[in-house]
Amino acid sequence: MVEVQNLTKTFGAQAAVDNISFSVGKGEILGFLGPNGAGKSTTMKIATGYLPPSAGTIVVDGFDVQTAPLEVRRRVGYLPEHNPLYLDMYVHEYLEFIGAVHGLGGSALRQRVRQLVDRVGLGREQNKQIGALSKGYRQRVGLAQALIHDPGVLILDEPTTGLDPNQIGEIRSLIRELGQDKTVIFSTHILPEVEALCSRAVIINRGRLVADSPVSELGARAAGETIIRAEFEQAIDVDVLAMMHGVKSVVLEKGTTYLIRAEFDQRAAISRIAAAQGWVLLGLRQEEQRLEQVFQELTK
Repeated sequence: MVEVQNLTKTFGAQAAVDNISFSVGKGEILGFLGPNGAGKSTTMKIATGYLPPSAGTIVVDGFDVQTAPLEVRRRVGYLPEHNPLYLDMYVHEYLEFIGAVHGLGGSALRQRVRQLVDRVGLGREQNKQIGALSKGYRQRVGLAQALIHDPGVLILDEPTTGLDPNQIGEIRSLIRELGQDKTVIFSTHILPEVEALCSRAVIINRGRLVADSPVSELGARAAGETIIRAEFEQAIDVDVLAMMHGVKSVVLEKGTTYLIRAEFDQRAAISRIAAAQGWVLLGLRQEEQRLEQVFQELTK
């Protein structure tokens, strides 16, 4: 649904986005990560037609953002980082206005607005002016406007900013539901949110792509090592494990539990050695590095 190829955006001598490529398919939720100033928002603005690229292409559902911008905008719902709203308009009034911009009208538009008000949790606030809403509810209005024309692609820049924990849970559930039949790209600084929602993560740093991987594999792939925790019934000879091919280190963690760092998964080999040595193996599991650790390592 979305293909980014060799995308570059420069401002003067500075490359905000530097030759990045990735793709996102239908039914996929992609976490788009990077530190402040990495180029995330710039990439999203190019994908939605707000900025032209300096080089490279973004294709949405077969339409190039540069050569067919209106077709792209018909297929994309966008919630920018700084949610622009008409504060003097009422919630219903604003959503009907945005729907009309997308060519909707009549009873179909009114029904669509009612559905979205319920779906994003604006029921109790729907008769208020947007300027009277809290930041969290304004964010919900922004999400509703991104969905008003039922786009196939959603691009969400910090969608849970300003929400309380209960609201964050509700919006996560909504994004998870939407991701079943839409392409969703969203950026966030809440890394557990990526672990909870995303099938894949793309990380950029200083405009360059530094990781593109399933979230479940990102830790081991980025760090270039596997961490194994092995518990034995008795103390063991650490040197026997340390001499295994691909093992970087073996450290006693506590009692008779050892932390083994290796270049690849060594659980089967450890089981065989334990049997050969007569060691009673009580537990053996591969540890996942937290996304926070990987993010810091890739963007430091």
